[in-house]
Amino acid sequence: MPARKKRKIGKMRGSRSCGTGNIKNKRGSGCRGGVGNAGLHKHKWSWITTNDPDRYGREGLKRKSVRVPVISLYQIESRATKGEKEISFKGKVLATGAIRQAVKVKALAWSARAQEKITAAGGEIAKLE
Repeated sequence: MPARKKRKIGKMRGSRSCGTGNIKNKRGSGCRGGVGNAGLHKHKWSWITTNDPDRYGREGLKRKSVRVPVISLYQIESRATKGEKEISFKGKVLATGAIRQAVKVKALAWSARAQEKITAAGGEIAKLE
């Protein structure tokens, strides 16, 4: 078996600062630039570039998301009660809400449930050109 390693403090007794240089250097964490991850984006940046370069930054690309404008049936219903009988919309018609009036709707897209509700109320839906 290997010999047990003697602790350093036993050798350092009587040498005033026990191998730490100035006694101020042993107090707290001020001597080493903070505790833990402190300063990794500031004064310890050179440590990051050599030891952990993948810690910061993004990887890969992200597709641009397309937000389709939408209109719900309850919004179409409120416009129909104000007197509009033909509504055109550059977006998608969704089936949220109820519709009781026969309305002619023109849109770029619509859900199957929205089409069912509009035709059940006596209206019709067509593709916007």
